[in-house]
Amino acid sequence: MGIFKVSALRKRQFFGGLIGILISVGIIVFFSFKESEEYISLGPMNKGHEDLSCVTCHADANGNLMQQVQSNISHLAGMREKSVDFGTQDVTVNNCLECHDRPNDRHPSYRFSEPRFKKAIAKIDATTCITCHTEHNGERVSVASINYCMNCHQDLEVEDDPIDVPHSELIANEQWFTCIQCHDFHGNHKYNVPVKIKDTIPMKTIQAYFDGGKDPYGTDKKYIGLSEPAWIKTLQKK
Repeated sequence: MGIFKVSALRKRQFFGGLIGILISVGIIVFFSFKESEEYISLGPMNKGHEDLSCVTCHADANGNLMQQVQSNISHLAGMREKSVDFGTQDVTVNNCLECHDRPNDRHPSYRFSEPRFKKAIAKIDATTCITCHTEHNGERVSVASINYCMNCHQDLEVEDDPIDVPHSELIANEQWFTCIQCHDFHGNHKYNVPVKIKDTIPMKTIQAYFDGGKDPYGTDKKYIGLSEPAWIKTLQKK
C-alpha cells in the first residue's frame, strides 16, 4: 500500500513537472513571435514609434541567459565589480540618436555633459532623451513640467529684443511657460516666431502636441531624421 502511494505521488510530480515544462516552452515560443510584442511591452509606443519593433531599441544583451545570471550573482556577492545587462541591453541616448541625430539641434544631449551644466543637470537630466521622452507612454513628450527652460536661461539677455513683452520681463516674472510657446526645444521647425505674446501658441495646444496631437509648429522641418536605423533594416531582411 505504501509503495503504491509513493508511486502515485511520483507519477503526479512527473506529470506536473512535464506540464510545467510544456507551458514554459509554449510561453517562450509565443513571446518570440513579433505579433506578441504588444503583450510584453511596458505600454503603448510613443507618438511616431508605433511601427517600430522591440529590437529597434532593445538589442540582446551579451552572453547567454546562464552567463548573465552568473555574472550578476557574482556582482551581488562582491566578486565582480559591475553588473551586466540581463536579457536585453539598456536603452541609451545612443539608441535614440540612431534615428534622431540632427546636426542643427539647438539642444544636443552631449552638450549637457559639460561641467557648466552640472547644476542644471541635477534638476533635469538633459544628457539623456528619456528624461523628456519616456517611452511606452503613448505620447510625444513626458516631461512633468514645461517650465524647464528656467534651469539654464536665468541670465538670458536678448539684444534688440523684438517681442512686445521683453524677455527680461518674462524672466523677472518667471513666465517660463512662454518659452515653448515661441520656440521648439530642438529648433528643427521652420516657422515664423511671433513677436507679440498674444500671437504665441496657447499652452493647451502645446500640451496636446506633447500628448501626441497635431504639431503646432508646422510640418516643415529643417532636417528629417531616419525612421529606423539602417542596421535594423538589414537585420530584419535576414
